[in-house]
Amino acid sequence: MSSTNDTTPFQIDEFVFDARPNYPLLLSTKRYRRDDGGLASNDPNALTLIFAHGTGFHKEQWEPTLSDLCDIVSRREGVPIREAWSVDCPNHGEAAVLNEVSLQWGYEGVFGWGEYARVIHLMLSGLGTGVPTDFKTHNLVGIGHSMGAVALTLSLTYPSPPRYRSLILVEPMVMAKAAAEAFGDGLRKGAIARRDIWPSKEEAFKAFSSRSAFKAWDPRVLRIFCDQGLRDLPTAVYPAEKTGVTLKCVKTQEAACYCDMNGRAIAYKYLHHACEVLPIHVIYGAIHDYLPATTKEDVVDNAAAGLLASVRTVPGAGHLVVQTHPTQLAESIFNVLSPQRDSTPRSKL
Repeated sequence: MSSTNDTTPFQIDEFVFDARPNYPLLLSTKRYRRDDGGLASNDPNALTLIFAHGTGFHKEQWEPTLSDLCDIVSRREGVPIREAWSVDCPNHGEAAVLNEVSLQWGYEGVFGWGEYARVIHLMLSGLGTGVPTDFKTHNLVGIGHSMGAVALTLSLTYPSPPRYRSLILVEPMVMAKAAAEAFGDGLRKGAIARRDIWPSKEEAFKAFSSRSAFKAWDPRVLRIFCDQGLRDLPTAVYPAEKTGVTLKCVKTQEAACYCDMNGRAIAYKYLHHACEVLPIHVIYGAIHDYLPATTKEDVVDNAAAGLLASVRTVPGAGHLVVQTHPTQLAESIFNVLSPQRDSTPRSKL
């Protein structure tokens, strides 16, 4: 399905990737192309960006960052971008709608982040149908936020891993055992307790806009969250509700993602190996809210063994940098991608 919308300047094509019978869940992904110089769609040597989102969000959350990145690229030289793809975790966004029946059994207690990694690996390896692109011929750069950063890292652990040119991990939810245990159960409890039904998408937008936690969000991101992260009732979870809207990623599925301790542990142990085979860049928010400074320092010095290609921070941003500071994040991503940028980009956390 091809479309454009008022919030992004792209030609957007949406695909359903199907790896059955080798993998039971469907994948929803979007391809972004632009013909005004922001994306060099006809340049085979240009980069193809692969975006992965954080827990509780969806693939379209990256659109403001991508739009701002393309604006920067169109004004400067050195970073030709062929196209961009953004991928839903199988229990988030439109993928959650496609998989809603399958997700009700076997995935509710714990949803492993490795599931996200696996579908990314399958799609980029061409091990399924529905996506008309041979990613093996593209210069891939993976860009992941939070859980998505972990998923991209773990996608390297499968046989014949994707041929990334580099990875950019934004606020990666990677931490040592003690830090993970101290992280607590607050996110899971918060997901279960949250409101998840509204009269309409517009009413949901008004409700979110009135809450202090969402006032820090870029308005474009919040609008996209409501337009793309909500769906009409009834659903498999709420079959008796006939009117209104609810979350595409249902509360129990978001909570199930927070319950996975293995994904972040495996990524922590594996990160230094990944750094030995390709450039891994990390971008943190300067505010240490979800992830303490000590955890970030531990990842840089120990999990990555000092082998990260670069470490940057976004001033004024915390863990939800994709939601609150997409323009500044786009600038940081451009600086990572541009070979003309500074050669000593390690930030002080």
